Amino acid sequence: MTHTQAWTPLEIETEGIGGCEELVERITGMGEEFGKLLVAEKGLVFRGFGVTPADLDQVLDTLLPNRLAYVHGNSPRTKVGSNVYTSTEYPQEFTISMHNEMSYAHAWPSRLAFYCQVQPGSGGATPVVDAAVWLRSLDAEVREAFADGVRYVQNLHDGYGFGKSWQDTFETTSRAEVDAFLDRTGATWEWKADGGIRVSSLRPATTRHPVTGTEVWFNQSDQWHPAGLGDDTAGALAQILPEDELPQNVTFADGSPIPAEYVAQIRDRGLEHAVDVDWRPGDLLLIDNVLLAHGRRPFTGDRRVLVAMSD
Repeated sequence: MTHTQAWTPLEIETEGIGGCEELVERITGMGEEFGKLLVAEKGLVFRGFGVTPADLDQVLDTLLPNRLAYVHGNSPRTKVGSNVYTSTEYPQEFTISMHNEMSYAHAWPSRLAFYCQVQPGSGGATPVVDAAVWLRSLDAEVREAFADGVRYVQNLHDGYGFGKSWQDTFETTSRAEVDAFLDRTGATWEWKADGGIRVSSLRPATTRHPVTGTEVWFNQSDQWHPAGLGDDTAGALAQILPEDELPQNVTFADGSPIPAEYVAQIRDRGLEHAVDVDWRPGDLLLIDNVLLAHGRRPFTGDRRVLVAMSD
């Protein structure tokens, strides 16, 4: 196990045997101490074990008991196994800003595991940031403005349109199942005449870790806000759709707009304090999804990183 002086995820390296068996044996041998280690270190990187796609289910069963489906997920990805997905299918030339997975939802995974199947030609690191450091890095004016939380709005189409369909988002074709799901989340929603659905959810901007009590920045306001897309993309979208009809949008809790300069500060300071995890084939990264936010650096080549999550 190795650490650098500044904070980084803890690297756990093979002791020479390698393979799925060594990794599973070392994790299970720790018992309850493994969960404590993850909370203490926030993130763990497993290197040199040579985990293959054929091994992945067995390893993930060990790292992530009770793997979750990506229901109510807002980014495009493909299901490739038993609740295993491609990481966000977003153009490779762009950075994906820092975020805690599904922090916009009523419930979120406590753990995320990333697996490198194909190493990118260049770039493509997964940056991670201590979400408590991210919170402290923001100006007091910004933190105070978000004190009452944020309101997320989704406009999900019926199969044709911008963004994701409601069928893909909720992994069902049943409106009744969507209604039942949303009823448990505290959201408000309406089915529209064109077959789509509009969902509005009020969520806190920060949360506290259930074990440590640490307060962390925990929302996706910068990713849901048009300003987070960059001036060119936001301007192009504004020519096509009014803001309240975008596939996703966010406001302050009372419905008032979030200033673009706040969005830029949140996005930029998250990336500024992030630590990059570079990928080699067979590597795994396990993170505590409350303590750490994650993103993606631009890349070239055929990067393929899979992700799974658990409660």
